[in-house]
Amino acid sequence: VVVIEDHRAPVVVQMIWYRVGAADEVPGKSGIAHLLEHLMFKGTELRAPGEFSRIVEENGGSENAFTSWDYTAYFQRVAADLLPQMMEMEADRMTHLQLTEAQTAPELSVVLEERAQRTDTNPGALYREQAQAAQFLNHPYGRPIIGWRHEVEALGADDALQFYRRHYVPNNATLVVAGDVTPERVRALAEQYYGPIPKNPDFTARSRVSEPPQTAARRLVFEDPRIAQPYVSRSYLAPERDSGAQDTAAALVLLSDLLGGDPATSVLGRRLQFDRQVALYTSAYYSPTSLDDTTFNFTVLPAPGVDLADAEAALDEELAAFLKSGVDPDALARLKRQYAADAIYALDDAQGRARQYGAALSTGLTVQDVQDWPAILQAVSADDILAAARAVLVPERSVTGWLRAPATADEVTQ
Repeated sequence: VVVIEDHRAPVVVQMIWYRVGAADEVPGKSGIAHLLEHLMFKGTELRAPGEFSRIVEENGGSENAFTSWDYTAYFQRVAADLLPQMMEMEADRMTHLQLTEAQTAPELSVVLEERAQRTDTNPGALYREQAQAAQFLNHPYGRPIIGWRHEVEALGADDALQFYRRHYVPNNATLVVAGDVTPERVRALAEQYYGPIPKNPDFTARSRVSEPPQTAARRLVFEDPRIAQPYVSRSYLAPERDSGAQDTAAALVLLSDLLGGDPATSVLGRRLQFDRQVALYTSAYYSPTSLDDTTFNFTVLPAPGVDLADAEAALDEELAAFLKSGVDPDALARLKRQYAADAIYALDDAQGRARQYGAALSTGLTVQDVQDWPAILQAVSADDILAAARAVLVPERSVTGWLRAPATADEVTQ
């Protein structure tokens, strides 16, 4: 249980995090973690379907849930005096969820429609599925969180209940409460409402297959007539934040902003968009909070008249130049000042802080790791960043994609 005190407003956020996500699904049942997230808003032995949400809404609160590869989380933001009721309802659906095929079928249709809108009609999302599968040949991060359509279509109430009974247990959950509360009050309420729920004695910590070493660069060409602006995508396998050993991840966070953050100051923005004018847009992205190896990503949208091969070559040239010349100390100092300011501003966002702690604790980190993170970022040196870049930006650990519309008949003839 984590408590984040913020007494500036009589509001509280309760978040319950289950240490299970799409990467923990049984093969052939992709999408079940996300489907169960939807089904958790159905009824229990004590409450009718939709009653949980109705109570939150009638009291002026808000709620939602989300699923990742590593965790599933549920939250409510309500007046502080409603925390006991929120805990009682959340504890109820931790133990007494009731599902029938009649209840599951409509929600399955909702999930399939969500996939249709967000993925099947989105060329970029379809490409990301293929790239993720190419990056992770064996590890379950290669499966989409929403699930492969043909597997989602076959899911049912029994699949959801089996997943629920195995993973939605108190010894696989973290409670985070932020806002106008005290640790003493949260502890008393948690013991009252969650304390009576028995642990699952048969529960075992998750165990995943590992990814074999990648020894060859992988390439994809994704063509779709809906692609109006072609672009180059590149990802590299990269280490995640590990408890007590966050230095490399911190260096990679800084590296992503140095290379592809603000286009006016980042290496790729300045060089490709402004100096050489071969790109309309550049970015670098790294998400360190992951249970297993994650990815370090680049995107380059070529300028008119610049083909994908030239855009990719320009990306490689600038990465090579950076590895040779090193980190601009002024740019690094500027980023650290921005990070320090961001850490202060984040103190005003109780829900954001709750999410920060919940995600960390669900991916193998500790409260101390979260508290140490700002100082670790400030301690990263230029040499640390360059060492991390040289370790990660290795062609043999990459997946490169070209996204473009198919050539027209005239273009093929030419």
